[in-house]
Amino acid sequence: MIITQKYINDTAYAIVGCAIEVHRHLGPGLLESVYQTCLVDELNRYDFKVQSQLWVPVIYKDKVLDSTLKLDILVNDLIIIELKAQENIIPLYKAQLLSYLRLANKPKGLLINFHSESIIKDLVTLVTEEFSNLPKS
Repeated sequence: MIITQKYINDTAYAIVGCAIEVHRHLGPGLLESVYQTCLVDELNRYDFKVQSQLWVPVIYKDKVLDSTLKLDILVNDLIIIELKAQENIIPLYKAQLLSYLRLANKPKGLLINFHSESIIKDLVTLVTEEFSNLPKS
């Protein structure tokens, strides 16, 4: 299978649909860990390859350093999902996701805030240069 921008975008669309489903059932106001458990379950229902609480290695000058960076969810080894249950999405969260994308060498990331009236309204989508180098379809 050739990975394309369309495949990644379609996968991201389905992921957001899963997040909306979780939000519809639980609503805002719970802990991030609860949303993560439910979202992983929902993603598994769609037969996505899901990895949760994945350590991200930090490579500095060709040396792997001890890392305390852990991303929330990785789907199909392509899309990083960073979950929040915060009143506001601050620039630090976007920078964190971008750093994860670069360090893990993944093409797309989704920042999903469950402490919101609408998942779509607060959704942040980021792509890397790797994404732009993929064929469109």
